[in-house]
Amino acid sequence: MEIKKFPKDISTIEIDRHYPATCLIEGLFEETVHVNGTQRKFYTYLKPGLRYNRPCLVVALDSHIDIHSCIDNSFWKDFADQNEIFLHILDPENGAWNEDGTDADYMNQVYIRIQSRQAYVTMQDNIYAFGFGNGAVIAQQAVMKMSSEWAGLATFSDLSEKTLLKTTEEKQNQNTGKTELSIDGAKVQVPVWMYWTENTGANSEVASYWKKQNDSSEEKFSNAFADEIYFPSKVNKRSTVNEEKVSEVRITNGYNGELTEEMVQHTWEYLQQHCRHRGFGHKMLRTRMAPEDYGFTYHEIAHQGFTRLWYEYVPEDIKQSGKKVPLVVCMHGRGGTAESFISLSGMSRVAEERGFIVIFPEACVYQQRPGGLTNILLWNGFYKDQKTDDTGFILKAIDDVKTRNNIDETRIYACGQSSGGMMTSRLALDAPEIFAAVSPWSAIVDPDHELVLPEKIDPAVPYMFLFGDRDWLCTDKENGKLEYKVTGMIASFLEHLMKLYGLDPVPYTYVCGEITYYVYMNQKHVPMLTVGNVKDMTHANYPRESWIAYDEFLCRYSKAEDGTLFYMGKPVK
Repeated sequence: MEIKKFPKDISTIEIDRHYPATCLIEGLFEETVHVNGTQRKFYTYLKPGLRYNRPCLVVALDSHIDIHSCIDNSFWKDFADQNEIFLHILDPENGAWNEDGTDADYMNQVYIRIQSRQAYVTMQDNIYAFGFGNGAVIAQQAVMKMSSEWAGLATFSDLSEKTLLKTTEEKQNQNTGKTELSIDGAKVQVPVWMYWTENTGANSEVASYWKKQNDSSEEKFSNAFADEIYFPSKVNKRSTVNEEKVSEVRITNGYNGELTEEMVQHTWEYLQQHCRHRGFGHKMLRTRMAPEDYGFTYHEIAHQGFTRLWYEYVPEDIKQSGKKVPLVVCMHGRGGTAESFISLSGMSRVAEERGFIVIFPEACVYQQRPGGLTNILLWNGFYKDQKTDDTGFILKAIDDVKTRNNIDETRIYACGQSSGGMMTSRLALDAPEIFAAVSPWSAIVDPDHELVLPEKIDPAVPYMFLFGDRDWLCTDKENGKLEYKVTGMIASFLEHLMKLYGLDPVPYTYVCGEITYYVYMNQKHVPMLTVGNVKDMTHANYPRESWIAYDEFLCRYSKAEDGTLFYMGKPVK
């Protein structure tokens, strides 16, 4: 297979208007990273028609394997095609791996590089490490050092004593800005599967490391492919809303070095069930919510020459009862997709327990940098100088949902993260007659454009704004304004809301768990603006925010046909 370089100007390539979030290029590409003062190569394979944000597999092969012939003559290309993954293959320097930790740093730097959005779009939630032969040590060391970033690890080989060199090291915190990637480097649970000859010596020491890291019980199970399976201890003192205790340690003994596609496929099917989502403290491991498994339906409409889509979740009780229920519009951030936000937000679980319908629409496209990709997903973006009318798309989607479901039109709400938070705010300004309340997360106005404050929001739409105290987009610790040190643009918008709604500028304040709340009341003591500042969180959202937004705010508001806003059944004015 020909090894290609990325185009210098990728913006000239036409995008697929029916599937906008599709890679603009295909084939095998050489990429480079800088690590420890050295430029290193690695290779990325993109199958034809690969959609953005599919899982990524970063592979350290045995150093004796020729990468070029491996791609051409082994099962790896077919494996990547069938599983629709981004395949990234590392290149050992001078034909040998270094077990002193430098190649582990190289592997972790590749993790960072593949999320730079230079020629394709991935997300940090679903990236997995595989190591084969003497590359197994490199994969182990990389994940041990930066375990809070990887969603899973598999190695195929006996391990050396040097494997455990990096067990006490952690990658330093790093923020990459507009790619929304933040590296925490914390020691956390990781799903692992290890193939080797026997569970003794260095192998046994590595197994003990992961069993401790994953809080494994000592009871041993097995299946057709794993001789030893250790499940996490059932003792769990914390809620599993944000992070699930799901990391198993799997071991297959008797591995003779012969790798088969069936073996890799079964390992992959286990690992790719897990996602590593952002949140407060560190990235949190959860089971991936595949739409087809959870009863979502997929919908499309044409809008401005593009095929626009959303996933729709209707709880079974609602299908059977036919009663009027609320509708929540839940929107992903820049570079994300509707499907990925299902797992990231967890809002469908709120819908199931609280009795409402939720839709996850997908944004259209925009160009993030000169000469760069023109189809990064962003709300209110543009293509070929045509501005995207995403308010129009959302309202069309809502009307379509109404044709199949009995929607309580007095209780339609919106929420979303980052670019989705900006879109949430936009809906309140563009269609205040539709939305009874909104909750933007980790963004509320667009920092890349001049702030235009609305002259009025009539009828009024209550806001709940949630963001992290380490959020680069929302906070300014040195020059920030208001009690929670938000940027000047956000402060101006919030202060303007206070004036429009006649709110007391001195908030009621309280702390609940990781969030400090600031509640702004009108003259009737109705909270028309609530700001929640999340401790130790970067640019992110997490499932408990979905519960908070609905239970503590959205569901308390309704809006009559004449525009009258009600708070817990009583008119606001």
